[in-house]
Amino acid sequence: MILYLSEVMKRIIKIPAKQNASAKENHLSFEDYSVMEQRFQGKEEKGMMYLESHALLFVLEGTLILTFGEQEYTIGKNEMTLLRKATCIQHEKRGNPENEGKYCEMMFSISEDMVSTFLATTEKVVPKGSDGKVRPGVHTMSECLITFTESLSVYFNDSSGVYSGQLRLKMSEMLYHLGIGNNGLFQELLQLRRPAKTNIGHVMEQHYTSPVSLEDIAYLSGRSLSSFKRDFKAVYNMTPAIWIRKKRLDKAKEMLETTQLPIAEICFSLGFENISHFSRVFKDHHGNTPTFYRTAL
Repeated sequence: MILYLSEVMKRIIKIPAKQNASAKENHLSFEDYSVMEQRFQGKEEKGMMYLESHALLFVLEGTLILTFGEQEYTIGKNEMTLLRKATCIQHEKRGNPENEGKYCEMMFSISEDMVSTFLATTEKVVPKGSDGKVRPGVHTMSECLITFTESLSVYFNDSSGVYSGQLRLKMSEMLYHLGIGNNGLFQELLQLRRPAKTNIGHVMEQHYTSPVSLEDIAYLSGRSLSSFKRDFKAVYNMTPAIWIRKKRLDKAKEMLETTQLPIAEICFSLGFENISHFSRVFKDHHGNTPTFYRTAL
């Protein structure tokens, strides 16, 4: 599953989701996998997305700029990238000025199990031709992959008549094309696994403002959920949920006292999804409402 944060930290939308008025979004989903196509024309879109699964993203028209941490990727027409799960990414989507401002992307959720099943049930894929990698993290799409994405249009046009078995076959077809003509990205897919064990404090400081689950934080720290909770308690002598809430509320107070950001924006930027809930827990923690600290400026 992939989560989008629409209109720059405004509210979290799950995919598949109801289409919004500003962009044409089509969704296909089965079991734990999903495919999304987004199109728009004549404008730019900015926002943030949070990935709960690995995602393979194709840009079919226009330009996409992705920023996460200190990394920035610019992905142009017929280029692609692999995004790892449990990551918050800022995005800026620009239509192609040479084609009436049109923008189109296609995003596939990818799991380790999906790749493992493909490897276990198909013959060995032998790479042919150029790897196609153009920049760190960005790869060119092979002609076969371009044709493959075009072949999905009929599925999006009439999703009611699509069976899960058909989509399963299309996902296998995509992996074949990657293995044969885009071996660099295919090798990245093969390396999808739990990260090496890292410092818990570092992971928490990086992600406490993100709409991230404890399972995701455990994954990022290179631990199972049970070992993460055990190691966390040994370091902080409290549960991760209590630590995250305290950290967010302390940061909220700091932002209220030192910035002019609206209370709602502070609320959503720190991972709270409901303003009334945020105001209530803020008052319980600090003794006064967020409005009190804002008016005290």
